[in-house]
Amino acid sequence: MAIPSLCENSWSRSSRFMPVLRSAFIALSRNSGLRSFSESSPIGQRLSSRFVAGLEIEDALRATETLNAQGIAATLDSLGENVENPDAARRSAEIYHQLLDAIRKRGLNANVSVKLTQMGLELNPDLASGITAELVGHAVQTDNFVRIDMEGSALTQATLDIVRGLHAGQSSTGPHAGHVGVVIQAYLYRSEKDICELIADGIRIRLCKGAYQEPAQVAFPSKADVDANFVRLMRILVRSGIYHGIATHDEAMIEATRQFVRERKIDPTSFEFQMLYGVRRDLQRALVDQGYRVRVYIPFGREWYPYFMRRLAERPANVLFLAKNFFKN
Repeated sequence: MAIPSLCENSWSRSSRFMPVLRSAFIALSRNSGLRSFSESSPIGQRLSSRFVAGLEIEDALRATETLNAQGIAATLDSLGENVENPDAARRSAEIYHQLLDAIRKRGLNANVSVKLTQMGLELNPDLASGITAELVGHAVQTDNFVRIDMEGSALTQATLDIVRGLHAGQSSTGPHAGHVGVVIQAYLYRSEKDICELIADGIRIRLCKGAYQEPAQVAFPSKADVDANFVRLMRILVRSGIYHGIATHDEAMIEATRQFVRERKIDPTSFEFQMLYGVRRDLQRALVDQGYRVRVYIPFGREWYPYFMRRLAERPANVLFLAKNFFKN
């Protein structure tokens, strides 16, 4: 079965507008006034529902059940970042503990994705490490897995340090070893070195392009360079013998992965493609039909605004999609 082609529209054909639109949406994601209005507005919640499963845990679990029925796995993200005090960090962690218990009780094919700023990283790295260690311990008890999301480049090293510390406390081996992994962003210059070091430690990685606005001193400024680095890093990952995730909706990146796997005779079930909830659902199903493993990132919660705006920044054509479908049932 052929992978469906990307929807054509005037924005996707006019790449010269993309940097301006991306910068605008990133700036809007930091606007506290617009965020407060949007998160409390029924209109805002309706707009976000394409990319956010809902406000409550149960919404995310129902979305997971729907995807599992289609042969698609899930990773659940309770939205929120940059907590203001330790109690808020612990409350955030409690949601993930509830998720791990619910996933096991319902027999779902799902794990969880966590941002360390939500666990208190910017308050105190030791606080974040301790709270996350408890969460990973719970994942061990429930035979599950915690993926540590990557945030802005200023937090990359601190995030990797914590992940390595958490992974070092585990004793399992093999391609699916360990109960904690991390995300690496292809647009950062440092990522190839980071990936090689993480593979040497046996740590599972999700590779993505990157969704934060970064200076040219630390990140490739052009899409062509990011794409080339993504392919380079993907090739390292899929032949490493460790179970990694290749996270992209870009058909060129997906085809590069499929072609490399075919040429090297790599088992297509030795890695998984990962995609975002509500984005390219046709592509998700097509890959499953072709025998690939697919996992969908399911965000939920009341603090959805920054995540939603980053999705628009990644692909501004989503704005047209939302506008066309807003008044449809």
